[in-house]
Amino acid sequence: MTPNILAGVAALITFIFVFYLLRRGVLREKYAVLWLFFSGAALFFAIFPGALEWISALIGVAAPVNLLFFTTVLLLVLVSVQLSYELSRHEMRIRRLAEEVALLQEQIDNIKEDDEHD
Repeated sequence: MTPNILAGVAALITFIFVFYLLRRGVLREKYAVLWLFFSGAALFFAIFPGALEWISALIGVAAPVNLLFFTTVLLLVLVSVQLSYELSRHEMRIRRLAEEVALLQEQIDNIKEDDEHD
């Protein structure tokens, strides 16, 4: 199996898998767009490998595979930063909700105590 066919099949499988997760509601749209875009780009470069060579020559990268590895590492860093941001945001929201629940529980306990004393 040639590398281009293997890359094309992998890109198609990724595209179909992400689309499947999106349709089932497991993956949110804001994450799916990124993965669908990059799997589409991977499919494009698998079908037209000369495009990667042309872009590499245009940018001045010695070997097209170096550009591919750099782009992949950059993608993974961006995804990591995005997920770290989302995790931090959700941790703050969870903390705030826990504090609100604790305050509400205290109010409920105070109301119960007042009812018991009456």
